[in-house]
Amino acid sequence: MSTLTDRALSLAIRALVERADRLADEVVSGDGEIDQLEIEVDEKVVTYMATHGPIARDARLMLAASKISSNLERIADQATTIARRVRALNLEPPLAPLVDIPAMATLAQRMLHDAVTAFVEGHYELARDIIPRDKEVDELNRQVARELRELMMQNPLNVNRAVDLLTIAKAIERAADHAQNIAEEVFYLYKGENISH
Repeated sequence: MSTLTDRALSLAIRALVERADRLADEVVSGDGEIDQLEIEVDEKVVTYMATHGPIARDARLMLAASKISSNLERIADQATTIARRVRALNLEPPLAPLVDIPAMATLAQRMLHDAVTAFVEGHYELARDIIPRDKEVDELNRQVARELRELMMQNPLNVNRAVDLLTIAKAIERAADHAQNIAEEVFYLYKGENISH
């Protein structure tokens, strides 16, 4: 599920940068498979908890698995949002260079990759180190928003494309938030401390 989610986010950003409808379509068509995997994870968690009566770490693992799959599914939803906006953007000429949006996406993807690695390898220090990175993504998102507002004020014809790009930047920022959530779940799983607040 994490591999498919990571691929969806990567393809969505490639679709944006390369102005490739084919890649955007691939993201949208693959979303159902990720949705189905979330359902399967939750069913397995419920079955295991009902039949094994897990305690302590086993119970935390089951809860973490369910929450992680939910966050992965939401990241995939953000990728789908990006892909749909890319299709709209591709109907018009490019508005502006996309430097900060791909940079945001790279940070979000690294957060996701590291959070999944921390989960698989039981590496709670890596999970903890992911959390402050979300602030970098937030700052880039604010910067993108400032630049796009300027473009909208300069020319009303820029508004639709700027709104699509704002939506894409926000989707990347939300994907990073979900990667942070995964890292927090991993830290709780392996360290037994809730650092989400």
